[in-house]
Amino acid sequence: MGLTRRNVLSRLGAIGGAGLTYAAMEAIGLAVPTPANAENFMLEPGSGAGRSVVILGAGIAGLVAAFELHQAGYKVTVLEARERVGGRVWTIRGGDPIVHFGRPVQRAQFDPGLYFNAGAARIPATHRIILAYARRLGVRLETFVNVNRSVGWDFAGKVQPERRMVNDMRGEIAELLAKAIDAHALDQEMPKAELDLFRMFLAPYASLDRKGKYQPDGRSGYAVAGGGYARAPVPLGRLSRKELLPGPALILPYLFEHIWDMQATMLQPVGGMDRIPLALYEQVKPLVRLRSPVTAIRRVGERVRIEHGPGAAATQADYCICTLPMPILARIASDFSPAKKKAFGAAHYLPSVKVAFEARRFWEREDDIYGGLAWTDRANENVIYPSESFNADKGVLVAAYAAGWTNRDNPQKFAAMSHEERLRICRESIEALHPGKSRLLSKGVTVGWGQVPWSEGVGAIWPGGPMDPQRRGADYAELLRPEGPILFAGEHLSYHGTWQEGAAMSAHEALKLLASMAAARAGKAAAA
Repeated sequence: MGLTRRNVLSRLGAIGGAGLTYAAMEAIGLAVPTPANAENFMLEPGSGAGRSVVILGAGIAGLVAAFELHQAGYKVTVLEARERVGGRVWTIRGGDPIVHFGRPVQRAQFDPGLYFNAGAARIPATHRIILAYARRLGVRLETFVNVNRSVGWDFAGKVQPERRMVNDMRGEIAELLAKAIDAHALDQEMPKAELDLFRMFLAPYASLDRKGKYQPDGRSGYAVAGGGYARAPVPLGRLSRKELLPGPALILPYLFEHIWDMQATMLQPVGGMDRIPLALYEQVKPLVRLRSPVTAIRRVGERVRIEHGPGAAATQADYCICTLPMPILARIASDFSPAKKKAFGAAHYLPSVKVAFEARRFWEREDDIYGGLAWTDRANENVIYPSESFNADKGVLVAAYAAGWTNRDNPQKFAAMSHEERLRICRESIEALHPGKSRLLSKGVTVGWGQVPWSEGVGAIWPGGPMDPQRRGADYAELLRPEGPILFAGEHLSYHGTWQEGAAMSAHEALKLLASMAAARAGKAAAA
């Protein structure tokens, strides 16, 4: 079997699961940014002309749809099962309850002003639609530090600084390449002048000596830091190949910052990620009914009838935009066709887990870490250091984001653990990264998205990964088609899965389709 891009992705997926496959797809150029000008979306003003639309779900897709429809003059009703808007954009603050299926209710005890982004946590600069809504609605943004060479990587029982791992791996690869050039193994691959220039470039690029051997020069860190007067710095020695790559779990951390939408510096709203859905909500608040779970979706001629709580209430409308996650939708009584019902089970939802603690900001004061992600082969997978309020007294440390980044089985494995087990593993991870500091962690909370009511997962994972339309096949195509007056939207109906951007993009597509359907219906009525 040839070494094709698909074969490489399949092998990486078998090792690392969805996280590693997604990273590899983007690293080899299979991911795409938001289309140019998509942020300028707008329905024709006044085109609603009193037509009614009921929207199921007040996550990003539902709120975007409600906002745009309301602006265009449609009569809008939004039904949301929760007591809050935002869906999987969930910022937890002190006093907030955290509910899971079959588990004790947790209540966050964070100090005032502190928060935990349990769901969406960062925005790439290329996510033009979400950034445009933030700009349009006055949501202030700040930098999210996504890559930091000062953090630690904890693999195979050893902790090394990221800068040492990355730079020593660069030196290792460059040394092997220099040997190949010096042995004339690449003479047929490029002209001699280019090859000579390339060989010259490798020396400063990766700290190679005249013989092409990697010699750490300090960019990997120092065994003795330089000081005043006679205190000369002493660079750390080079790590062995086994230390640099003890197993497949380390593949994604090396690739991470090269992923299209995992830039070194990203963005976040000041005060919590929920500032964006809350800003949308303020524009449509009278139209949103909270604590109104949908119990049935029915067709009434060319219109739709939605049965929902509390009690046995019902809402009728000309059209419906359904943004509910597929596992929820599959259990709701409906008049959907067999093809639609089958399609609801075509993707599985990733049961990602996050854990957070409040603590004195020891990572800044004692370890010089200001934002960024630490990585580990433990079940918690990575640690996210806060990128806001630098040098404040306390912060919220995200001590786990288990999503299959380093081991495909981690989300399921971590999700099956009790709250106490997750907290224990995270404390052990922080202790390995910051010896003696785990005792400073307090007020721990954990969110397992597979067990969160009305979500049951952090996002849809389609066969073939995020970029393979052939593998998504007929079931995906079926969900893109309206069911009479009912249209569908959500991150699961985009090629930006698990991102707010994907939810907003799919909402825009549903709105364009709805507008064309409404125009066709109006033309038909006029002709009659």
